[in-house]
Amino acid sequence: MVDWDTAILVGVIARTHGNRGEVIVNPETDFPEERFRTGAQLWTRRRERPPVVMEVVTMRMHQGRPVIMFSGIGSMNDAELLAGQQLRTDEVVVELLPEGEYFHRDLIGCEVVTEGGELVGRVTSVLDDSAQSRLVVAGKRSELLIPLADEICTVDVAARRITVRPPDGLLELNGDWR
Repeated sequence: MVDWDTAILVGVIARTHGNRGEVIVNPETDFPEERFRTGAQLWTRRRERPPVVMEVVTMRMHQGRPVIMFSGIGSMNDAELLAGQQLRTDEVVVELLPEGEYFHRDLIGCEVVTEGGELVGRVTSVLDDSAQSRLVVAGKRSELLIPLADEICTVDVAARRITVRPPDGLLELNGDWR
């Protein structure tokens, strides 16, 4: 049994695809071909029920997203019940990321401070929906979006700390952050 809270989020089932039970997955990984390979064991759960294992029977990429058929899911009706569910794994990908790239799980929870040591907040998620990744930071008064760029952020994963050098006005774009 996997520990749901420490398992690695690798995707979210978006919707069904066709009428044979396939689903389209919104990947939350840089390694979709590895994470969703045939035979992969992934965990999912409905609401607060215990996690269940799902085995990938087939996977193909379609418009940048995996289309997956799971063992035991044989119809569109079965697949519809999976929509919105997270897919998690306890397998760690052995490939090392290039310098300056990070797994989201390594950034989430990091303390964010200015170069002067002033606490900005904690990273709650990472947005990758544009050319530039952005940190979502829960500040004292509001949520802030900070570009994850070398010119702005120095990441120390081991210390769970990100030091920011924001351009003038960046933090104030989201209101009073102090």
